[in-house]
Amino acid sequence: MRDILPDLRARCSDGIPFALATVVAVHGSAPRDPGAVLAVDAAGTVVGSVSGGCVEGDVYEVAREVLAGAGPRVVSYGISDDEAFGVGLTCGGTIEILVRAYATAAEREDLAAVLDLIAADLPVAEATVLSGAAETGARLVVRPALASGRPGTPGTPDTPGTFGTLGSEGLDAAVSDDARGLLAQGHTGIQWYGAHGQRRMQEVAVFVRTYAPPPRMLVFGAIDHAAATARIGSFLGYRVTVCDARPAFATRERFPTADEVVRAWPHAYLESTEVDARTVICVLTHDPKFDVPLLAAALRTPAAYIGVMGSRRTHRDRLARLRAAGVDEAHLARLASPVGLDLGARTPEETAVSIAAEIIQHRWGGTGRPLGELSGAIHHPGGPTGTR
Repeated sequence: MRDILPDLRARCSDGIPFALATVVAVHGSAPRDPGAVLAVDAAGTVVGSVSGGCVEGDVYEVAREVLAGAGPRVVSYGISDDEAFGVGLTCGGTIEILVRAYATAAEREDLAAVLDLIAADLPVAEATVLSGAAETGARLVVRPALASGRPGTPGTPDTPGTFGTLGSEGLDAAVSDDARGLLAQGHTGIQWYGAHGQRRMQEVAVFVRTYAPPPRMLVFGAIDHAAATARIGSFLGYRVTVCDARPAFATRERFPTADEVVRAWPHAYLESTEVDARTVICVLTHDPKFDVPLLAAALRTPAAYIGVMGSRRTHRDRLARLRAAGVDEAHLARLASPVGLDLGARTPEETAVSIAAEIIQHRWGGTGRPLGELSGAIHHPGGPTGTR
């Protein structure tokens, strides 16, 4: 959704009817994850992608039919379908796609409210009925309560609560609770309920799409490797902060792609900023007076990844200093050092690719080996989805 957010917001504000196709499930190997979208407007203009080109042509025709009044539809494409080869899905997986129209001003206004929240990097979940004992396409938007517990102001983007309905009070309540839980975890997927929200029943399939703020990448050490790492972090969709205590090095001019450039002692900044289970920390200072207090603080956080630059000798010295500072072995085992995968990197840019590769491997549980040497599914199951 974020990929085509400006296009969708423009169509809503300009009053242009369009149909939105959303990947709601994938089975086996498939080119796009749940949540990928493609929009077709009344003029036939297409933005976005649901399959990287495999089934776009057929989805386009379905979208045109839905926009003409055919009603919401869930369509499935897979290698086991008779028509799979005809639409070009030859990668071996199955994808299910919900296609619904935003033809009226009221429908576009409701969607625009969600798009505004996404654009403001505020958390929101959208639940849509796919099938069963409820109306296909029925939609419920869920906002979590603020972390501070402070009530939102009606009519402003920080208002907690819901709008829309899936058809029954019980179903709305159950889905709202589950949507907030999925949003906290950054997960997107199909949930099953009874017609009135009963758990452990499979009468109604509901697709819950979560939009969490971008995960953070904290880069410590304002060196050339940090500039390259900040660039690739932004490319991967992280909100990037570069931090260094030296004013001459921590400048906006040196880090134009970073979202923030902070001049502060690294450990002091880390202890004062928000770190969650999606945050990645890259320590590129390789200076003990910065590294030891910074890493001691980092290992107290729930960060998903803590990578540390330096040679093996530097890392052995660093570990000894951390042990002397009272850090135990279980915490030390969290450190990825020397940072990055073994790609033979030499330049700052190549090193940044190596670091990014290790972050991706850590996130999804990959082996780090060439795919040509492996067998089985290319895409690893599990891991978080719905973070972009």
